[in-house]
Amino acid sequence: MSTTLTGTTALVTGASGGIGAATALSLAAQGANVALVARRKDRLDELAERIRTAGGTALVIEADLTDQTRAAAAVEQTVQAFGGLNILINNAGVMLLGPAESAPLDEWDRMLAINIQGLLYTTHAALPHLLDAAASERASADIVNVGSLAGRVPIAGSAVYSLTKTGLNAFTEALRQEVTGRHVRVSLIEPGPVATELFTHIRPEILAAGQQAFANATLLHAEDIADTITYVVTRPARVVMSEILVRPDGSQW
Repeated sequence: MSTTLTGTTALVTGASGGIGAATALSLAAQGANVALVARRKDRLDELAERIRTAGGTALVIEADLTDQTRAAAAVEQTVQAFGGLNILINNAGVMLLGPAESAPLDEWDRMLAINIQGLLYTTHAALPHLLDAAASERASADIVNVGSLAGRVPIAGSAVYSLTKTGLNAFTEALRQEVTGRHVRVSLIEPGPVATELFTHIRPEILAAGQQAFANATLLHAEDIADTITYVVTRPARVVMSEILVRPDGSQW
């Protein structure tokens, strides 16, 4: 890495597993204070202990970010604990697939709430602190939004999931244009298929029907995406990695 994160603070949403947990470990290893935000406190406690055992600093925040008040409180708790905020990793999300015709509407509501509203609430609360950090001697702050290949390449059975990720693409670019002149870097990471528990959220009958498509597929690891995110936020202040698509070798998607 060209620079370390010593003296910075990162807030990672969806930190209780998968990409979020791997990213928190990676940022902590680079010296960042890390606020771990998710709903499963037991998983966050385990992750925080791993970070502290390795010599890092972690704060556990149990929060449902689809609640605007709790999203804002998570940001404020981070700032109060560490004195500021330099990096926001918007990773929390769910992927509930299946044909639109037979989809339970509560699944659509859940994806819109977590993938879009929770991210918006957290970003809105974090922006003033990130702008303050970017105006400091470090001269940069970062928002990294974890999107998906589905935001570029919608496929049958992913209509609303792809809708949330395509919308995230648009939000990320528009926000980048708004704040880039004030040294807040806004980046979009778009992973292809990753071996995480995201697939376990899918209804069993839908998952079974789709397993054949992934039977011989190479999947990315959570650590691959964490490495990419860490690369983005450790670039010199003059460098903005605005969009990175990460596919597994041999992927047809």
